[in-house]
Amino acid sequence: MAVVLDYVQNTSNPKPTIVVCPSSLTLNWKNEIQKFTKDLNCLVIRGNTEERKEQIKSIPQYSIVITSYDLLKRDIAIYEECQHEFQYIIADEAQYIKNNNTKNAKTIKELKAKTRYALTGTPIENSLSELWSIFDFIMPGYLFSYHKFKEMYELPIVREENQTAMKKLKMLIEPFILRRIKTEVLTELPDKTITILNNEMEEEQQKIYFSYLQNAKKEAISQMETEGFEKSQIKILTLLMRLRQICCHPSLFLKDYKGESSKLTQCIELIQEAIASGHKILLFSSYTAMFPIIEEELGKQNIAYFKLTGQTKVGERIKLVDEFNENDNIKVFLISLKAGGTGLNLIGADFVIHYDPWWNLSAENQATDRTYRIGQKRNVQVYKLITKNSIEEKIYELQERKAKLIDNMLSTNETFLNKLSKEEIMELFE
Repeated sequence: MAVVLDYVQNTSNPKPTIVVCPSSLTLNWKNEIQKFTKDLNCLVIRGNTEERKEQIKSIPQYSIVITSYDLLKRDIAIYEECQHEFQYIIADEAQYIKNNNTKNAKTIKELKAKTRYALTGTPIENSLSELWSIFDFIMPGYLFSYHKFKEMYELPIVREENQTAMKKLKMLIEPFILRRIKTEVLTELPDKTITILNNEMEEEQQKIYFSYLQNAKKEAISQMETEGFEKSQIKILTLLMRLRQICCHPSLFLKDYKGESSKLTQCIELIQEAIASGHKILLFSSYTAMFPIIEEELGKQNIAYFKLTGQTKVGERIKLVDEFNENDNIKVFLISLKAGGTGLNLIGADFVIHYDPWWNLSAENQATDRTYRIGQKRNVQVYKLITKNSIEEKIYELQERKAKLIDNMLSTNETFLNKLSKEEIMELFE
């Protein structure tokens, strides 16, 4: 972010720059601008429709304008009516435009600008079409139409692991990608250690799991035989979600469950040990419904904590982050993976717990790096809690297998996860 601001600041041009980002990051951008480039006047688009309309009309008075993908979709007609033209458009967290058919992608491409930038740590999360969509924003037509791109590159690379097609595509995109790998740029960062902690289900929890596993597998097979694989995917993902929830805590969907969760027991013990050793902890989960259960256990131990989910207001996010970094009495920060995986600087912590594995390893890595950032002075310890003999082991193995399948287009260590095949999905029920 600082590099981009410096570039904007040192370019003498009267036209403003617009930053489009997730709504949760608009104030982060404003704070960073005020920190690094105080002489740039900045406008954050917010408020009701009439207020935003007046703000958009006043854009030529500002150096940098910040809006969210959501508000841009609502306000695009006003931008067009005002005939604004920008020097730069910066699409932050550009994975928000990875699907070319969404309004996010279509709307931002309607803005007029001399130069376009896309900032993202995950240009490829699920398929090569996402890379094409981002390039279609920054350089329309450079990677051809999507139909031609799919025929020439995506299918040969994904289905056949065609090395020639892969090399050609890399040659096309590399001149236009500035990669800032943390280990290369921030050589002063301390070590980061990742540890897999296994746990075994309690007897009652295990009985529930394997009983549900048998039924889920039968239901998945029946669904695919009746509706076909493509039409069955939502149902299958629901079945898999239930298995994952049982690993976290059966009471996530079994309201009358009164037994224990081996993972929760392990997690609380880990938190207690970390606090006793002087650490501050980020705890990520993909299930916000898990937090009340964890909160109850933290309350029993008199452990002070903060919580951030998709329901947390933008302004409140900033306050929570600042206080957590500064207040030594707050030892734990519970954060939902999707809501808190980006845009947060939590260097007050040096201990990360991933309560449950997510399908995409890059999302976990981004979440981890909320604390592994500029200013971190202590070694960062990361623990991933994986339940033995369960779908969680399968997900972890899938992450590892996919990571080794293809050295992705950017030649980084990011996981190249394509959509799961029928065979891979059925493996999860084994």
